[in-house]
Amino acid sequence: MTSQRRPEETRESILSAALAGFAESGYEAMGVAEICQRAGVTKGAFYHYFPSKQAVFLELLRRWLAELDSQLELARSAAQSVPEQFAHMAARFRHVLESADGSLPFFIEFMIEARRDPVVWQATIAPYREYCSAFAALIRQGVAEGTLTAPDPDTAGRVIVSLAVGLLLQALIEPSEVDWGRVAEEGVRTLLGGMGAPAGAERSARVAEG
Repeated sequence: MTSQRRPEETRESILSAALAGFAESGYEAMGVAEICQRAGVTKGAFYHYFPSKQAVFLELLRRWLAELDSQLELARSAAQSVPEQFAHMAARFRHVLESADGSLPFFIEFMIEARRDPVVWQATIAPYREYCSAFAALIRQGVAEGTLTAPDPDTAGRVIVSLAVGLLLQALIEPSEVDWGRVAEEGVRTLLGGMGAPAGAERSARVAEG
């Protein structure tokens, strides 16, 4: 079956099957045999592209983070001031949820497995720390340009990451009952207000995104 596919198609089939399986059944319950059955490939084909189930898991994490980084970069490039950058990021949260397309439970699997597996923990904690540091640096930039006030940018950066993680968890629990894009915008607006951001920055971002 796999011989009629292009190599990249086979690899993508494995990743797609694993993503769906991990989201539905969990990382521990989904074995290589089940992934192969879902993908319509042999175990030989699987191990040709990935040395282990963990390698598939980490590749999916890498892709998820790459998509998130892409959305953040789009938000930053569309804004002039630091408050506008944060507001644009919040406005793009809706795109992050839409791109997840039902795979949000996989986000929980990352968190659970990170507590069990040192390799997964390292792959998860490293970008988490990078995001905290990046947001702290952005807040310092806002302080330097006079658009924000923050006595402890490092703590404020962690609060912003906590808001993002919390919103993802809530969106998983209530996927359709709440407009989580709007909640993200209101949450960032509240944080910006607490840091002395000028009024209207978040509204201009919503207009630009709309």
